[in-house]
Amino acid sequence: MADSYSAQVTIVNQLGLHARAATKLAQLCQGFTSKVELVQDDGKTADAGSVLALLMLASSKGKTLTIRTEGADGQAALTAVTALIAAGFDEI
Repeated sequence: MADSYSAQVTIVNQLGLHARAATKLAQLCQGFTSKVELVQDDGKTADAGSVLALLMLASSKGKTLTIRTEGADGQAALTAVTALIAAGFDEI
């Protein structure tokens, strides 16, 4: 069984998970072998490696998301994604 990890984060940047932020997040996630998913409090789920899937979440500022990772480098992926989101995708 693969290692799995999760953590909750809040979108803090003013524009939310818009196109540039989604692209940055997807590119980061594609660098890991682990599966990375974002789950909103309304139940919507997205593959974090897909820009289109991330945009479909329509996550605005203040939205709480759960990051779920599964795979050999899941802890590293979780740490990197959490840091990027907490840093407001380097926009704030």
